[in-house]
Amino acid sequence: MQNYNFIQKFLHDFYLGNKFIKKSLYEIEKIIFLEKKNDETRTKNHLFITGLPRSGTTALLNFFYKSNQFASLTYENMPFIMAINFCSKIFTKSNYKKKERFHQDGIFYDLKSPEALDEVFFSTFSNNEIKQELINFISLILINKNKKRYLSKNNLNFKRIELLQEILIDSIFLIPFREPLQHAYSLLNQHNHFIKLQNQDDFIRRYMNYLGHNEFGKNHKSWNIPRNYKNFIDLNYWLEQWLLFYQHVFEKYKQNKNCYFICYENLNNNNYVGELFKKVHLKEKVDFQFKVSQNKIDNDFNEDLYLEAVKIYDKIKSNLT
Repeated sequence: MQNYNFIQKFLHDFYLGNKFIKKSLYEIEKIIFLEKKNDETRTKNHLFITGLPRSGTTALLNFFYKSNQFASLTYENMPFIMAINFCSKIFTKSNYKKKERFHQDGIFYDLKSPEALDEVFFSTFSNNEIKQELINFISLILINKNKKRYLSKNNLNFKRIELLQEILIDSIFLIPFREPLQHAYSLLNQHNHFIKLQNQDDFIRRYMNYLGHNEFGKNHKSWNIPRNYKNFIDLNYWLEQWLLFYQHVFEKYKQNKNCYFICYENLNNNNYVGELFKKVHLKEKVDFQFKVSQNKIDNDFNEDLYLEAVKIYDKIKSNLT
Protein backbone atom coordinates (compact mmCIF):
# COMPACT_ATOMS: atom_id res chain seq x y z
CA MET A 1 0.00 0.00 0.00
CA GLN A 2 2.91 2.34 0.71
CA ASN A 3 4.12 2.21 -2.90
CA TYR A 4 0.72 2.45 -4.58
CA ASN A 5 0.54 4.94 -7.42
CA PHE A 6 -2.17 7.58 -7.76
CA ILE A 7 -4.52 5.35 -9.79
CA GLN A 8 -4.23 2.48 -7.30
CA LYS A 9 -4.94 4.77 -4.36
CA PHE A 10 -7.88 6.30 -6.20
CA LEU A 11 -9.42 2.87 -6.90
CA HIS A 12 -9.08 1.88 -3.25
CA ASP A 13 -10.60 5.13 -2.01
CA PHE A 14 -13.36 5.07 -4.63
CA TYR A 15 -14.43 1.45 -4.07
CA LEU A 16 -13.67 0.72 -0.43
CA GLY A 17 -14.99 4.08 0.75
CA ASN A 18 -18.37 3.75 -0.95
CA LYS A 19 -20.98 1.24 0.30
CA PHE A 20 -23.24 1.83 -2.69
CA ILE A 21 -20.45 0.94 -5.14
CA LYS A 22 -19.48 -2.14 -3.10
CA LYS A 23 -23.05 -3.40 -2.90
CA SER A 24 -23.71 -2.69 -6.59
CA LEU A 25 -20.67 -4.63 -7.79
CA TYR A 26 -21.53 -7.41 -5.37
CA GLU A 27 -25.01 -7.74 -6.91
CA ILE A 28 -23.46 -7.91 -10.39
CA GLU A 29 -21.06 -10.58 -9.09
CA LYS A 30 -23.94 -12.70 -7.80
CA ILE A 31 -25.99 -12.36 -10.99
CA ILE A 32 -23.11 -13.51 -13.19
CA PHE A 33 -21.32 -16.09 -11.09
CA LEU A 34 -23.74 -17.45 -8.50
CA GLU A 35 -26.14 -19.81 -10.22
CA LYS A 36 -27.96 -20.75 -7.04
CA LYS A 37 -27.49 -20.54 -3.29
CA ASN A 38 -25.00 -23.22 -2.32
CA ASP A 39 -26.51 -25.02 0.67
CA GLU A 40 -23.43 -27.23 0.88
CA THR A 41 -21.43 -24.16 1.89
CA ARG A 42 -23.48 -23.89 5.07
CA THR A 43 -22.36 -27.26 6.46
CA LYS A 44 -18.64 -27.28 5.65
CA ASN A 45 -15.97 -27.00 8.36
CA HIS A 46 -14.91 -23.47 7.46
CA LEU A 47 -12.07 -22.14 9.57
CA PHE A 48 -12.02 -18.74 11.29
CA ILE A 49 -8.92 -17.41 13.07
CA THR A 50 -9.74 -14.52 15.36
CA GLY A 51 -8.54 -12.69 18.48
CA LEU A 52 -6.00 -10.05 19.34
CA PRO A 53 -3.33 -9.36 16.72
CA ARG A 54 0.31 -10.22 17.46
CA SER A 55 -0.71 -13.63 18.81
CA GLY A 56 0.29 -15.72 15.78
CA THR A 57 -2.87 -15.19 13.75
CA THR A 58 -1.08 -14.50 10.45
CA ALA A 59 1.32 -17.42 10.95
CA LEU A 60 -1.68 -19.72 11.49
CA LEU A 61 -3.42 -18.28 8.43
CA ASN A 62 -0.39 -18.97 6.21
CA PHE A 63 0.10 -22.39 7.77
CA PHE A 64 -3.39 -23.67 7.01
CA TYR A 65 -3.47 -22.00 3.60
CA LYS A 66 -0.39 -24.05 2.65
CA SER A 67 -2.46 -27.21 3.07
CA ASN A 68 -4.17 -26.29 -0.23
CA GLN A 69 -7.50 -27.28 1.31
CA PHE A 70 -8.88 -23.80 1.83
CA ALA A 71 -10.00 -20.78 -0.16
CA SER A 72 -9.09 -17.39 1.22
CA LEU A 73 -9.09 -13.83 0.03
CA THR A 74 -5.63 -12.79 -1.16
CA TYR A 75 -3.85 -9.54 -1.96
CA GLU A 76 -4.60 -9.97 -5.66
CA ASN A 77 -8.31 -9.55 -4.81
CA MET A 78 -7.79 -6.00 -3.57
CA PRO A 79 -9.58 -3.68 -3.64
CA PHE A 80 -12.64 -5.44 -5.15
CA ILE A 81 -13.17 -7.85 -2.27
CA MET A 82 -16.90 -8.26 -2.92
CA ALA A 83 -16.63 -8.89 -6.66
CA ILE A 84 -13.50 -10.98 -7.07
CA ASN A 85 -14.79 -13.10 -9.96
CA PHE A 86 -16.18 -10.22 -11.98
CA CYS A 87 -13.19 -7.94 -11.45
CA SER A 88 -10.62 -10.65 -12.13
CA LYS A 89 -12.00 -10.69 -15.68
CA ILE A 90 -11.36 -6.95 -16.03
CA PHE A 91 -8.24 -6.31 -13.98
CA THR A 92 -5.14 -8.46 -14.22
CA LYS A 93 -2.15 -8.16 -11.93
CA SER A 94 1.40 -9.36 -12.33
CA ASN A 95 2.78 -11.01 -9.23
CA TYR A 96 5.89 -9.62 -7.58
CA LYS A 97 8.66 -11.02 -5.45
CA LYS A 98 7.72 -11.67 -1.86
CA LYS A 99 8.45 -8.77 0.44
CA GLU A 100 8.20 -8.26 4.16
CA ARG A 101 4.93 -6.79 5.34
CA PHE A 102 4.82 -3.40 7.05
CA HIS A 103 4.79 -4.96 10.50
CA GLN A 104 8.49 -5.79 10.04
CA ASP A 105 7.94 -9.13 11.77
CA GLY A 106 9.62 -11.49 9.32
CA ILE A 107 6.41 -12.45 7.50
CA PHE A 108 6.66 -12.08 3.73
CA TYR A 109 3.84 -11.86 1.19
CA ASP A 110 3.02 -11.51 -2.50
CA LEU A 111 -0.22 -11.17 -4.44
CA LYS A 112 -1.05 -14.84 -3.90
CA SER A 113 -0.76 -14.59 -0.11
CA PRO A 114 -3.92 -14.77 2.04
CA GLU A 115 -4.80 -11.79 4.19
CA ALA A 116 -7.45 -10.47 6.58
CA LEU A 117 -9.76 -8.81 4.07
CA ASP A 118 -13.30 -10.03 4.68
CA GLU A 119 -14.09 -7.24 7.15
CA VAL A 120 -14.89 -5.24 4.00
CA PHE A 121 -17.94 -7.50 3.63
CA PHE A 122 -18.94 -7.45 7.31
CA SER A 123 -18.64 -3.67 7.60
CA THR A 124 -20.79 -3.15 4.50
CA PHE A 125 -23.82 -5.08 5.70
CA SER A 126 -26.01 -5.12 8.80
CA ASN A 127 -26.34 -8.34 10.81
CA ASN A 128 -29.63 -9.14 9.13
CA GLU A 129 -28.05 -8.64 5.71
CA ILE A 130 -25.08 -10.78 6.75
CA LYS A 131 -27.47 -13.61 7.58
CA GLN A 132 -28.82 -13.37 4.05
CA GLU A 133 -25.56 -12.86 2.20
CA LEU A 134 -22.67 -14.58 4.00
CA ILE A 135 -23.19 -17.97 2.34
CA ASN A 136 -23.35 -16.23 -1.04
CA PHE A 137 -20.20 -14.24 -0.32
CA ILE A 138 -18.22 -17.30 0.77
CA SER A 139 -19.61 -19.38 -2.12
CA LEU A 140 -18.29 -16.79 -4.58
CA ILE A 141 -14.83 -17.01 -3.02
CA LEU A 142 -14.94 -20.83 -3.15
CA ILE A 143 -15.92 -20.65 -6.82
CA ASN A 144 -13.04 -18.28 -7.56
CA LYS A 145 -10.46 -20.42 -5.77
CA ASN A 146 -12.01 -23.80 -6.70
CA LYS A 147 -12.13 -25.03 -3.08
CA LYS A 148 -14.78 -26.32 -0.68
CA ARG A 149 -13.66 -24.82 2.64
CA TYR A 150 -13.20 -21.16 3.51
CA LEU A 151 -10.34 -19.81 5.62
CA SER A 152 -10.55 -16.43 7.32
CA LYS A 153 -8.26 -14.46 9.58
CA ASN A 154 -10.23 -11.56 10.97
CA ASN A 155 -9.36 -10.11 14.37
CA LEU A 156 -12.87 -8.66 14.68
CA ASN A 157 -14.76 -11.92 14.22
CA PHE A 158 -14.51 -12.69 17.94
CA LYS A 159 -17.52 -10.39 18.43
CA ARG A 160 -19.69 -12.26 15.91
CA ILE A 161 -18.87 -15.91 16.59
CA GLU A 162 -22.49 -16.70 17.51
CA LEU A 163 -23.71 -15.06 14.31
CA LEU A 164 -21.22 -17.00 12.19
CA GLN A 165 -22.14 -20.27 13.90
CA GLU A 166 -25.81 -19.60 13.29
CA ILE A 167 -25.14 -19.25 9.57
CA LEU A 168 -22.25 -21.72 9.12
CA ILE A 169 -23.21 -24.40 11.58
CA ASP A 170 -20.05 -26.55 11.53
CA SER A 171 -17.44 -23.82 11.38
CA ILE A 172 -14.34 -23.95 13.57
CA PHE A 173 -12.87 -20.99 15.46
CA LEU A 174 -9.26 -20.66 16.58
CA ILE A 175 -8.52 -18.00 19.22
CA PRO A 176 -4.76 -17.63 19.80
CA PHE A 177 -3.45 -16.17 23.06
CA ARG A 178 0.04 -15.16 24.13
CA GLU A 179 1.94 -14.46 27.34
CA PRO A 180 0.36 -11.14 28.39
CA LEU A 181 3.43 -8.93 28.92
CA GLN A 182 5.13 -10.06 25.71
CA HIS A 183 1.84 -9.65 23.86
CA ALA A 184 1.16 -6.17 25.26
CA TYR A 185 4.70 -5.05 24.41
CA SER A 186 4.31 -6.29 20.83
CA LEU A 187 1.00 -4.45 20.48
CA LEU A 188 2.54 -1.23 21.78
CA ASN A 189 5.48 -1.49 19.38
CA GLN A 190 3.20 -2.01 16.39
CA HIS A 191 1.02 0.90 17.45
CA ASN A 192 4.01 3.25 17.51
CA HIS A 193 5.34 1.80 14.26
CA PHE A 194 2.09 2.37 12.35
CA ILE A 195 1.71 5.89 13.68
CA LYS A 196 5.05 6.71 12.05
CA LEU A 197 4.00 5.08 8.78
CA GLN A 198 0.65 6.87 8.74
CA ASN A 199 2.29 10.21 9.45
CA GLN A 200 4.44 9.64 6.38
CA ASP A 201 1.54 8.58 4.14
CA ASP A 202 -2.10 9.15 5.11
CA PHE A 203 -3.26 6.57 2.56
CA ILE A 204 -1.94 3.88 4.94
CA ARG A 205 -4.34 5.16 7.60
CA ARG A 206 -7.24 5.18 5.13
CA TYR A 207 -6.34 1.74 3.80
CA MET A 208 -6.27 0.23 7.29
CA ASN A 209 -9.54 1.94 8.14
CA TYR A 210 -11.25 0.51 5.05
CA LEU A 211 -10.20 -3.00 6.12
CA GLY A 212 -11.27 -2.54 9.72
CA HIS A 213 -7.66 -2.65 10.90
CA ASN A 214 -8.01 -0.30 13.84
CA GLU A 215 -5.74 -2.36 16.06
CA PHE A 216 -2.86 0.09 15.72
CA GLY A 217 -2.05 3.60 14.59
CA LYS A 218 -3.93 6.87 14.46
CA ASN A 219 -7.34 5.18 14.09
CA HIS A 220 -6.83 2.76 16.96
CA LYS A 221 -10.01 1.64 18.70
CA SER A 222 -9.94 -0.06 22.10
CA TRP A 223 -11.33 -3.61 22.22
CA ASN A 224 -12.82 -2.83 25.64
CA ILE A 225 -13.55 0.37 27.52
CA PRO A 226 -10.34 1.12 29.47
CA ARG A 227 -10.66 0.99 33.24
CA ASN A 228 -7.52 2.66 34.54
CA TYR A 229 -5.30 3.21 31.50
CA LYS A 230 -6.24 5.34 28.51
CA ASN A 231 -2.84 6.40 27.18
CA PHE A 232 -2.11 4.44 23.98
CA ILE A 233 1.66 4.80 24.39
CA ASP A 234 1.62 3.33 27.90
CA LEU A 235 2.40 -0.40 28.13
CA ASN A 236 -0.19 -0.68 30.90
CA TYR A 237 -2.94 0.34 28.45
CA TRP A 238 -2.17 -2.64 26.21
CA LEU A 239 -1.74 -4.95 29.19
CA GLU A 240 -5.13 -3.93 30.55
CA GLN A 241 -6.68 -4.43 27.11
CA TRP A 242 -5.17 -7.92 27.02
CA LEU A 243 -6.71 -8.70 30.41
CA LEU A 244 -10.16 -7.36 29.54
CA PHE A 245 -10.19 -9.06 26.14
CA TYR A 246 -9.18 -12.57 27.17
CA GLN A 247 -11.09 -12.49 30.43
CA HIS A 248 -14.28 -11.84 28.48
CA VAL A 249 -13.61 -14.08 25.46
CA PHE A 250 -12.51 -17.06 27.53
CA GLU A 251 -15.53 -16.96 29.80
CA LYS A 252 -17.83 -16.58 26.82
CA TYR A 253 -16.43 -19.33 24.58
CA LYS A 254 -14.65 -21.83 26.84
CA GLN A 255 -17.61 -24.23 26.64
CA ASN A 256 -18.12 -23.80 22.90
CA LYS A 257 -17.13 -27.13 21.32
CA ASN A 258 -16.12 -25.48 18.04
CA CYS A 259 -13.90 -22.81 19.65
CA TYR A 260 -10.28 -23.67 20.41
CA PHE A 261 -7.89 -21.45 22.33
CA ILE A 262 -4.41 -21.74 20.81
CA CYS A 263 -1.32 -21.06 22.90
CA TYR A 264 1.23 -18.97 21.00
CA GLU A 265 4.13 -20.33 23.06
CA ASN A 266 3.24 -23.90 22.05
CA LEU A 267 3.26 -23.29 18.30
CA ASN A 268 6.90 -24.41 18.01
CA ASN A 269 5.93 -27.84 19.38
CA ASN A 270 5.37 -30.37 16.57
CA ASN A 271 3.05 -32.55 18.65
CA TYR A 272 0.92 -29.54 19.58
CA VAL A 273 0.67 -28.47 15.95
CA GLY A 274 -0.19 -32.02 14.93
CA GLU A 275 -3.12 -32.05 17.35
CA LEU A 276 -4.19 -28.68 16.01
CA PHE A 277 -4.31 -30.13 12.52
CA LYS A 278 -6.71 -32.82 13.74
CA LYS A 279 -8.96 -30.23 15.38
CA VAL A 280 -9.53 -28.55 12.03
CA HIS A 281 -10.13 -31.88 10.26
CA LEU A 282 -7.00 -32.02 8.13
CA LYS A 283 -5.18 -35.29 7.58
CA GLU A 284 -1.90 -34.33 5.93
CA LYS A 285 0.27 -32.13 8.11
CA VAL A 286 2.04 -29.14 6.59
CA ASP A 287 5.53 -28.21 7.77
CA PHE A 288 5.16 -25.34 10.25
CA GLN A 289 8.27 -23.41 11.18
CA PHE A 290 7.35 -21.07 14.01
CA LYS A 291 9.70 -19.00 16.12
CA VAL A 292 8.36 -17.83 19.46
CA SER A 293 9.31 -14.17 19.85
CA GLN A 294 10.68 -13.06 23.21
CA ASN A 295 11.52 -9.40 23.71
CA LYS A 296 13.52 -7.75 26.43
CA ILE A 297 11.09 -5.36 28.11
CA ASP A 298 12.41 -2.30 29.92
CA ASN A 299 9.11 -0.40 30.09
CA ASP A 300 7.54 0.21 33.46
CA PHE A 301 4.32 -1.68 34.11
CA ASN A 302 1.90 -2.28 36.94
CA GLU A 303 2.86 -5.53 38.68
CA ASP A 304 -0.62 -6.16 40.07
CA LEU A 305 -2.17 -5.70 36.64
CA TYR A 306 0.37 -8.09 35.15
CA LEU A 307 -0.24 -10.75 37.81
CA GLU A 308 -3.98 -10.50 37.20
CA ALA A 309 -3.38 -11.04 33.48
CA VAL A 310 -1.06 -13.99 34.16
CA LYS A 311 -3.85 -15.65 36.16
CA ILE A 312 -6.10 -15.46 33.10
CA TYR A 313 -3.28 -16.74 30.88
CA ASP A 314 -2.65 -19.73 33.18
CA LYS A 315 -6.38 -20.40 33.43
CA ILE A 316 -6.73 -20.58 29.66
CA LYS A 317 -3.66 -22.84 29.36
CA SER A 318 -4.98 -25.21 32.01
CA ASN A 319 -8.23 -25.62 30.06
CA LEU A 320 -6.68 -26.48 26.72
CA THR A 321 -8.00 -29.68 25.16
